[in-house]
Formats: sequence, structure tokens, C-alpha cells
Amino acid sequence: MSSKNNENYPPTHYWDQRANKIETRIGKWTGGEDIIIRDKSLLNDLFDKVSYMRLHVLNITGRLISEELGKWLENNFMVMSYPDSRIWCNHIGALCGTMGTSPSAGTIAGTLGADSRVYGGAQSSMLALQFLAEALIDYQKGVSVIDIVEALPTKQGKPAIIGFARPINRKDERIEPHRVMSKRLGFDEGEYMQLANKVDHYVADKYKLGINIGGYMAAFLLDQGFNADESYRIKALCVNSGVMACYVENYAYPENSLLPLKCNDIDYLGAPKRSIKN
Repeated sequence: MSSKNNENYPPTHYWDQRANKIETRIGKWTGGEDIIIRDKSLLNDLFDKVSYMRLHVLNITGRLISEELGKWLENNFMVMSYPDSRIWCNHIGALCGTMGTSPSAGTIAGTLGADSRVYGGAQSSMLALQFLAEALIDYQKGVSVIDIVEALPTKQGKPAIIGFARPINRKDERIEPHRVMSKRLGFDEGEYMQLANKVDHYVADKYKLGINIGGYMAAFLLDQGFNADESYRIKALCVNSGVMACYVENYAYPENSLLPLKCNDIDYLGAPKRSIKN
């Protein structure tokens, strides 16, 4: 019996209208002719005219950002992906390399390893944007920076504030170069960055925390009109270069050569050895 004739099933009009066809407002490839992205011709309006980063943002948001903003994001990507196999996501890429996986599998696995609420640069940056967006609303209503921070959940006696902490060294070496770059490219500090600076000063004085690149980037992108979801999507693959570098280095080594363990390195705590009797 058709679900359309059974009152126990919900209406299927939405799916019926889309049966055997794909509708899109984003893009279309016409074989042998051109590709439309949003309302622009890839081959006539974009190719050899805009950077890949600007195209990337256009695909995600529908905005053709300025050359300066494209350069800012491209430079930001450079410092989100260090080629150091000790870093969590790169560790996965290196392991995939020594196992001989495909480069796609290794890079995707490492990138997924960085898709974390507390580490990585994409999802954690989204959460930093959400915090600052909500904090500015409260701040404009008259809530103080102190009250905004102290209302947050705590972890080990410190506020659990995404974008304003670092696991190893409180000072993030990427902040000052970003401030210099932002000024050079003509970007003023907007209301979100001004609030982020106030939060940074407070948590530095009281908790010995400090703004990290995720918090700085969150404030900057909010000031440029991006929302949390857009930022997450733009930066979803920002660690892939470092992951690939570590994959490549370890691909040349014998299998299982990344941090190999000896049998006597393992402290076995299971059941004792048993004798086998006939």
C-alpha cells in the first residue's frame, strides 16, 4: 500500500517533488562549457582572477571576500598546521604513513582526529565564536567582563573558556604576528576583538590563562561578519597540510616504525599464564 493512501504516514510532498532530480542554488557543471558557482562563472569570473581561499569561502558562504581577507585566511591556515609528528592529528597522519595507507586516508584520518571541542582549530574555533557572540550580547547589556568569565563552568579551578587557554605554553606565538598582519592588511579591531582583548587581560591577570589563536581568530571572523557555522566549515580542513607532511615523512620508513614498542615495554596485568593439559 502506498504511504500516500495511508493516513498513518506523514505527507510525502517534500520528497515527491525531489524524486529523481537534484536541485541546487550553489553550483552547476555544464560539460564542455563552464561551471557556475553561486552566480559566477568559474572560468570567466573566477579562474586566474581570485585565490583558491577566496573561492573556498565563496563555495561555503556565497561571499566573494576581499583580496585582503583572503590573504588573512590563507596566512592563518599556515599556522594551523605545523609539520610536527608529536601533535595529535599529525601523529595519526604519521602512523598512517608508516602503515602504508593511501595519502587520502591518512590525511582524512588525521583531520578527523583534530575535529575536537578542545583542540584542532575547526570545531574549537566554532565554540570560541559562539562564546564571544553570546558574551558581546551580555556585555552590551551591561554585564561586566568579570561576571561573564566567572559565570562559566570551571575546570581545575579555572574557567573552561574555549579560545583562552593552551595546554603547554600560555603564550601563543601566533598572536602577535596575526596582530601585525591584521594591521598591515588594513583591518581595525572591531567590537568582538576589543571584547576578546578585555577577556584576555582579565584571565591573564587572575588565572594565568591567555588568548590562543582560536580565540583571536574567532573575534576576527566575527568582526568580519562570519558566524560560527561558517567559520567551522571554512576551517574544517585547516590541519591537513601538517598531517600530510608527517604522512609523507613516515611513508618512507618500514611498517610499524613510528614509536615501536618491545614486548617487555608492555606491563601485562591480565590473567597469569596457564599450563595446557591434554
